[in-house]
Amino acid sequence: MTQIGYTLSSEEHGPNELIEHAVRAEAVGFEFASISDHYHPWVSQQGHSPFVWSTLGGVAHATENLPVGVGVTCPIMRIHPAIVAKAAATAATMFDGTFFLGVGTGERLNEHVTGEHWPEHAVRLEMLEEAIEIMQKLWRGGQQSYYGDHFTVENARLYTLPEEPPDIVVSAYGTRAAKAAAELGDGFWSVGSQDEVQIFDDEGGEGPRYSQMTVCYAEDEDAAIDTAYEWWPNTALTGELNSQLPTPTHFEQACEMVSREDIAEGSIVTDPNPETHIQNLQQFFDTGYDHVYVHQVGPDQESFFDFYESEVLPAFE
Repeated sequence: MTQIGYTLSSEEHGPNELIEHAVRAEAVGFEFASISDHYHPWVSQQGHSPFVWSTLGGVAHATENLPVGVGVTCPIMRIHPAIVAKAAATAATMFDGTFFLGVGTGERLNEHVTGEHWPEHAVRLEMLEEAIEIMQKLWRGGQQSYYGDHFTVENARLYTLPEEPPDIVVSAYGTRAAKAAAELGDGFWSVGSQDEVQIFDDEGGEGPRYSQMTVCYAEDEDAAIDTAYEWWPNTALTGELNSQLPTPTHFEQACEMVSREDIAEGSIVTDPNPETHIQNLQQFFDTGYDHVYVHQVGPDQESFFDFYESEVLPAFE
């Protein structure tokens, strides 16, 4: 069963706006929402980065029955996994069973702020495996302790627990991470690569498969390209830059290499033709993802909501 969701972009909007967008997304007909968890925006132009767990409390009370997940949080450095376990348990209680927790190995941009060493990916993946074990242990209830290679938990107990623990959806880039997601997760999260989702399937992975489609809708495509270039140039950065650069200033410097043509020819959907959006969503589904959430770049969310409500979502009913 395929579902189309909406991105609550914490980098571009304040907490009250995000709550309003969640309400609007549910009314329009989006079937779930994903909210990003960053300490910083990618570039300063984006302008925001509210604390996701506070925003989720508002979303839980403002929406009727919209499933919402964090896409994704990194429970290995900036916040200890025992604290993430508590935050997620509270969110799951407030959402009454419709909250899911996306986890990943993070980006230096967000996780280095406490001054800890930024380890290589293989070490971060080991840390993520321990973090998942800790969270699942705490969600079982009772007093728990844990002594691992990377984390220690002593005499911790969560007294506020949902009836059922939230699903953990593991983000994966690369073969090893996709195999770990199949082993550890209740679902899979990636950027649309067919290779990783195929590995997840081959390794016996079960649960929903999430990916994001980035768009910038405007009535005029040139205006959409201009907006995407101004607000989301980081989409054109390749390789490991996204996980290694430490500050928005560094991303801005890297984005000086990005041209308007890179945006026009890149992965952001800027064509206002609804058929283009429909075809791109279908490509994600054909690749193996059954949950695709749409990120509208820039300040104008209302035109996007109207467009998807009338022109795009009905094609998938």
